[in-house]
Amino acid sequence: MSNEPDGPATPSESDRRDAARHAEIALRSIGQPNSVAGEFDFWDNSYEGRRLFSELLGTFFLVLVAVGGGMVNALFGDDAVPSGARVVAPALMVAAIILFMGTVSGAHLNPAVSIAFALRGDFPWKRVPAYIVAQVVGAILATLLLWALLGKQGSAGLTLPGAGISTTTAMLWELVLTVGLVSVILGTASGAQQIGPLAAIGVGSYIALAGLWGAPVSGASMNPARSLGPALVLGDWTSWWAYLVGPLAGAVVAVGFAHVLRGAGGGRSGVAAAEGSLGVSWRPGPRPRS
Repeated sequence: MSNEPDGPATPSESDRRDAARHAEIALRSIGQPNSVAGEFDFWDNSYEGRRLFSELLGTFFLVLVAVGGGMVNALFGDDAVPSGARVVAPALMVAAIILFMGTVSGAHLNPAVSIAFALRGDFPWKRVPAYIVAQVVGAILATLLLWALLGKQGSAGLTLPGAGISTTTAMLWELVLTVGLVSVILGTASGAQQIGPLAAIGVGSYIALAGLWGAPVSGASMNPARSLGPALVLGDWTSWWAYLVGPLAGAVVAVGFAHVLRGAGGGRSGVAAAEGSLGVSWRPGPRPRS
């Protein structure tokens, strides 16, 4: 029996693949200051919990406002929250969310937006399912809170076609509205059109304008999570498929338009907008002592 120390452990196939991937990233980043650390953060999942909580919390606040307006009206009367306020309030909330935590997760708040960013090449597909789950959970929690505080108010809070509007028409209406919304989001997140935190103004303004003229027809949801939360809690699936198919199809069309307007995605500005800058340009925690 030998007393010589054992030789180094043979790395596993997974370790070898990770090392090769990291080496490739490092070589690709030569000559770009601080980019190596930023690229490695893409593979570091230690911040993913913060990102997912950001999506959950942001969608919670959005649905709290979007669903709450209708429920308050049903409880206190149609004049409690005027129709204009009901469509502008969610727009203002989205703008606020983009400003105060868009850098954490990208402030998607919408499965259609997450899928659009992934189709565009600005967001990794592997993170899309968890983002969508966080968004849906946020919508459900907001609806449950409203239900607990205000009680069920019939169909209040659901997105439904307007009087005399068929489900198919509502779906096509949602498709068109979502094309505009996702086009604004992708446009303000790319290249020369990137306006940084002021993207909140562009996105919020579009949501308000779309709601002011589009809400009487379809409710101007443009967001499957916003529509799914109340449907699940209230157990009412009336016309819900329109609010799933319409926004998702609209997002795909908007990605096609973005390719025509600006070419392929995946640029640094688009990726930064879609993923946020948590762990790349800033890191949470106390400042290191010098």
